[in-house]
Amino acid sequence: MSTSRRAVITAAAAAGVAAAAVGPGTAHAAGEADGPRRRRFGELADGTAVDLWTLENGGTRLAVLSYGGIVQSLEVPDRDGRYDNVSLGFRDLDSYVERSPYFGALIGRYGNRIADGRLTLDGRVHELPRNDNGHCLHGGDRGFHAQVWRVEPFSRRGEVGLVLARTSPDGEMGFPGTLEVRVEYTLDRHGSFRIDYEATTDRPTVVNLTNHTYFNLAGEGSGSVSDHVLQVAASRYTPVGETLIPTGELARVAGTPFDFRRGKPIGLDLREAHRQVLYAQGYDHNLVLDKGITAGPEHVVTVTEPVSGRVMRIATTEPGVQFYSGNFLDGTLEGTSGRVYRQGDGFCLETQHFPDSPNQPAFPTTVLRPGRTYRSTTVHSFSTQ
Repeated sequence: MSTSRRAVITAAAAAGVAAAAVGPGTAHAAGEADGPRRRRFGELADGTAVDLWTLENGGTRLAVLSYGGIVQSLEVPDRDGRYDNVSLGFRDLDSYVERSPYFGALIGRYGNRIADGRLTLDGRVHELPRNDNGHCLHGGDRGFHAQVWRVEPFSRRGEVGLVLARTSPDGEMGFPGTLEVRVEYTLDRHGSFRIDYEATTDRPTVVNLTNHTYFNLAGEGSGSVSDHVLQVAASRYTPVGETLIPTGELARVAGTPFDFRRGKPIGLDLREAHRQVLYAQGYDHNLVLDKGITAGPEHVVTVTEPVSGRVMRIATTEPGVQFYSGNFLDGTLEGTSGRVYRQGDGFCLETQHFPDSPNQPAFPTTVLRPGRTYRSTTVHSFSTQ
């Protein structure tokens, strides 16, 4: 988490929260898929309408905004069948527009950081917004998270979902090429939440799409996630400098706070005086997945919340996952439950290519050229124990 994220949160001194959307505690029986439903969520300052779409299937209920492709609510049951919203967010549109630290958002063109807001592609330098301590974060201040997407619902073969699409024009936030983007959010009959990303370009560009949902498997607004047990199949990570730009090293996690291979509570090593933990005031680091890039999603992450018994498993095609431990949530944001979010009240696991890859030749490339198609898939599966 950067000083920019901190500034976004600190600036949120207070605005009231409007009418509630989807709240916790409502039971939804598993069974036949419930077709996508739409209602008006609000309007932007220019009068553009923003809709909230609700999907339900396999015992999972998902609410998504057309603004930013935002996961506004994600409800799953605990071991006793009680439903809670396990994603952090707001009840009103103004909060997402004015003060959100990327809650639930679809991130692009480039998830994570690009050093100095600059990339060189085929010998040409492209200047990007410097919205994060002198660097470009999450595609700039008006990245995909701050755009209204075209949304089309679908129901097919026991699945329900949404197709989100937009055209990112050449030069948007400084990125070259007109990018045609298509993202599918799907709930299957087992209640798994699948995200499929696809993009094409008419000029060479860079692409790194992800979703920025903050999770708390005990329920949004329930307090710290420090007791959640996290396991990640990653033997290395990418160390960063003081402004959270990777050094280029792929360091071993063994003997460091970044070793989650056998699973441990998120908060276990957060107070260790490790330089990397000090830089980020917690975890805000890319874990290098042992599997690398794969054609289909492979299981790489398991998170268990011991009190509720909820378990989330993540499978992805991506080579990395950015683990962020909610370091800069500081009590200035009121969530969907009406409770205030404080440090460590949520975590993010952003599946993606590595930060600053355009400036790190040794990292897997994020370059997309005309005639090629960018594809990425991540699946979140839920169960109890």
